[in-house]
Amino acid sequence: MRRTFKLALPWLAVAVFVAALAAAGLGVPEYSHRLHPLALRGARGLPAAWAFNAGAFLLPGGLLALQALRWRARQGHPGWALRLALALALLSALAFAAQGLLPLDMRSVDAPANRLHALAWMLWWIAFVPATAAFAWAVRRARAPALAGLLLAAAVPLLAVLLPIGAWVGLAQRLAFLAWFGWWLLAGRALSRSAV
Repeated sequence: MRRTFKLALPWLAVAVFVAALAAAGLGVPEYSHRLHPLALRGARGLPAAWAFNAGAFLLPGGLLALQALRWRARQGHPGWALRLALALALLSALAFAAQGLLPLDMRSVDAPANRLHALAWMLWWIAFVPATAAFAWAVRRARAPALAGLLLAAAVPLLAVLLPIGAWVGLAQRLAFLAWFGWWLLAGRALSRSAV
């Protein structure tokens, strides 16, 4: 039962995130998942922006940060690669959550709030990439999870940074988030099946 609960946190984070996405159009019917960045729905001044930010960023990021701490505690004395992976994954989860605490300000592109949000967004994916590389090294005996994790790591910056252009921006960003959440689910399975 206890092990099941620990594995359920990433699934709960995904469920909360998907519920926030499903409710994004409430009060803002012109909001489009295909066209608009996710954080735009939580911009200051929009209806229920705080609730959207809590559901899309703060709660999922907080749940995954808690999961990273639990994984670290469960491993006892892991090797350097797993320690590094879990520390960076924790940073990525906290940065993801911070995006909900630092909503966009649509009154000015150069607003300090927008810079802080962009910083949290950059920390989210920049911490994630080396976390997955270190995790792949830590679980290298399990080749399938290690390789799949590296593919997800490559997908996140590709989709979050390089491909979001024009009409593709909203969809590309959501695929990047899907890859990120996918890694957390994959890491949970890899850690539950073997002692690293």
